[in-house]
Amino acid sequence: MASLATILQASRLPMLEARILAAHALGVERVWISAHEKDEPGARELRNIEALYSRRRAGEPIAYLTGEREFYGLSLAITPAVLIPRPETELLVDRALPLLREGARVLDLGTGSGAIAVALALNCPAAEVSACEASDAALAVAHANAARHGARLRLLKSDWFAALHGERFDLVVSNPPYIALDDPHLFEGDLRFEPREALVAGREGVECIAAIAAVARDHLIAGGWLLLEHGYDQAQACMRLLDHLGYTSVSDHRDLAGNPRVVQAQFDPASARR
Repeated sequence: MASLATILQASRLPMLEARILAAHALGVERVWISAHEKDEPGARELRNIEALYSRRRAGEPIAYLTGEREFYGLSLAITPAVLIPRPETELLVDRALPLLREGARVLDLGTGSGAIAVALALNCPAAEVSACEASDAALAVAHANAARHGARLRLLKSDWFAALHGERFDLVVSNPPYIALDDPHLFEGDLRFEPREALVAGREGVECIAAIAAVARDHLIAGGWLLLEHGYDQAQACMRLLDHLGYTSVSDHRDLAGNPRVVQAQFDPASARR
């Protein structure tokens, strides 16, 4: 039988990925792998490791293989029913938290795994956090993550604002689909495996952002805030859109990679345009 060190070297994967997948297959922490590289896994364990390596070489995302992803310091359950939370989306949480006062009503639209909503609920327990999701499978993942971390939030099935008739919020936040239908990135990397309905917004890529921004005016209190994640090249289009709709204090913010990522605006009923 081969040692773990030999198996890792033969994986044809980056060493970090090889170690993560081996640890997952063996049900151990990654640090255990480093301390036991001379060990020889049994035949069944070896098959489990090799199966994960094969799937990863075919391009399947690490998060889907392990069923885990970290977001805002939280370990979240992840399945192919939801987008994989990314570091740049943490900017939404960073921008939202300073805007929340005690008792603030917050809505996360298209919550997916629940990453944003759970992070907000845990970091601002005095807020009333709601989260909507149209997919039953994704909503189940969000419920699991809320329960895992004991996050106090309301989860409901809704296609954007459809189930929220008459409700208003201090803050609406969303990481909506914002990739154009013919964007070549859809056929590269992890995006090939992620749910298309959570990625593609339409022919231009800003259709979901435009729809949310228009309807959000009926669900924000006066002075309430709208925060939306967008593509790296969509900042100017998003700012023009929000300005046209009558939002005020429109600004855009860059992620840690330096890319424009989150547009932020305030709702003023007197300025809103229909």
